[in-house]
Amino acid sequence: MHFDLIVIGSGPAGYVAAIRAAQLGLKTAIVEKKELGGVCLNWGCIPTKSLLKSANLFQLFQTSNQFGIKVQKVELKLEKILDRSRKIVEELQKGVEFLIKKNDIKLIYGTAKICKENTITVNNKNQYQFSNLIIATGAKPKKLDFPKIPNLVNYKGAMSIREIPKNILIIGSGAIGLEFAYFYNVIGSNVIIVEKNSHILPNADKEISLEISKTFKKKGIKLLTNSRIKEIKYLKSKKTKIEIEDLQTKSSIRVKVDYLISAIGVAPYTNNLGLENVGIKLTQNGHIKVNEYYETNIKNYYAIGDVIPGFSLAHVASHEAKLCVEKMMGLNPKKLNYNNIPMCIYTNPEIAFVGYSEKEALQKGFEIQVGKFPFSALGKAKINGETEGFIKVIFDKKYGEWLGCHMIGKGVTELITEVIIARNLETTPIDVLESTHPHPSINESIVEAIENAYGKSIHI
Repeated sequence: MHFDLIVIGSGPAGYVAAIRAAQLGLKTAIVEKKELGGVCLNWGCIPTKSLLKSANLFQLFQTSNQFGIKVQKVELKLEKILDRSRKIVEELQKGVEFLIKKNDIKLIYGTAKICKENTITVNNKNQYQFSNLIIATGAKPKKLDFPKIPNLVNYKGAMSIREIPKNILIIGSGAIGLEFAYFYNVIGSNVIIVEKNSHILPNADKEISLEISKTFKKKGIKLLTNSRIKEIKYLKSKKTKIEIEDLQTKSSIRVKVDYLISAIGVAPYTNNLGLENVGIKLTQNGHIKVNEYYETNIKNYYAIGDVIPGFSLAHVASHEAKLCVEKMMGLNPKKLNYNNIPMCIYTNPEIAFVGYSEKEALQKGFEIQVGKFPFSALGKAKINGETEGFIKVIFDKKYGEWLGCHMIGKGVTELITEVIIARNLETTPIDVLESTHPHPSINESIVEAIENAYGKSIHI
C-alpha cells in the first residue's frame, strides 16, 4: 500500500503532522507502536498536571480558613487521584483517535522500520510505500549508570506508585524533578532532591532558581546541590540505602528511601528505525540532523519533535509538525523562533519563562533594562491568597527589544502567553504601557514590572 505521507509516532508531533497533511490533501498514515498521543498524553504533560491539580486542591482546602471557610476534615485518596489522571488520559486518547478517523488517516499499530528507499515494514512483516516520511518517534528517559533495583523509577513509574512513600529521593531538578518533588511533598512524603549543579532548575534565570529553592525549603523539601549519588544498595527491607557526595567538600551523607525517581532528562528514540538503511545522519548526541524546516540529509525524509535537537516540549513538537508539513507542500511558513519558546513548570508557585535570562542577555552583549514586580504588592494576588513570587522583565536599553521575561507565582503559566505574543509582534515597552490592563488582575503585574524597568513604578 502506498501513501503520500507516513508518520512514525502519534505524539504531539506525529498526530498533528498527520492531521495537517490530511487537511492539505495528502493520503496519510500514522504508525504507532503502542499508545496514541505519545509520552505527553500518556505519561507526561497530561497525567502529571492532573496529579498536580489534585495537590493544589488539597493545599487549598488546608488553607481555607484564611478565606473564612472552615473545612472539618480533608482526606487524600492517592488511588483516586491516580485513577482520575488515567481516566483523563483515556478520554483524550479517544479524542486523538476520533481526529485521526475524522481526517481519514490510516492508523497502523506496530513497530516501524525503514527497510529500503521509500519503504517501511511494520513488525518486520507488512510493507508500506511512501512519497514522504516524517519521523516523530519522540524520546525515552535517560538511563542512570546504577544497578537495576525495583524502587528506582522514571516518570512513568513515578505516576504508578499506589501508596504514599514515607521517603523519596529525586535525581535531577529540571521541570520533571521539581513537579514530582512538589506533588510528593504535598501528599506527605519526605522529599530529597539531588542536583549536580550549584542550584536547582539550572536552566532558568538565577533569581527564579533561588526563589523556588527558598519556597521548596520552606515546604520541607531537602535540596542537595553540587551533589551526586555515590553509591546505592537495595536492602531486604525493600528500601534503598544511598550515599550522596558533596562535589565541593567531598563529604558524604547516607539516607534510606522508599523510592528513587530518575529525572535526569530524555534521549531521542532512534533505535531500530533503520535510519542506516537510507543513510540518515545523526548528531553526536543521537538526535536526527535536520535543517530549519526539519528535512534530513535524505530527500523526502523529515524528523520533528523530541527526536531532533532542541526543546523536548509538546508545544514545540506540534508547531514543528505544522511547519514541516506546510513546507513539504510548497507553502512558505515562517520558521520557528526558538528564542520565543515558553518553558512552564507547574509547581506551586508556578514557573514560566521565555527568551534570554539576565546572564544570557549580558553574555550576548546587550545593555539591558531590568524590572521586577513582586506579587506581594498586587491586589489580585492578595485576593487570591497567592502572593509568592515575582515577574522579571529584561529589555534591550538601546532599541527596547523585549529580551526575556521570567515569572514565578500562581497562574504564570497562563500569563506568559501575553509576553510571547508581544515578543512575536516586536512590541516595545511603550506599546505595553499604553495598553490598559484590567484591575484587579494578575496581568497588571506585567505592566508594573515594565514600569519598574523604566523608573516609573507606582506601586512599589
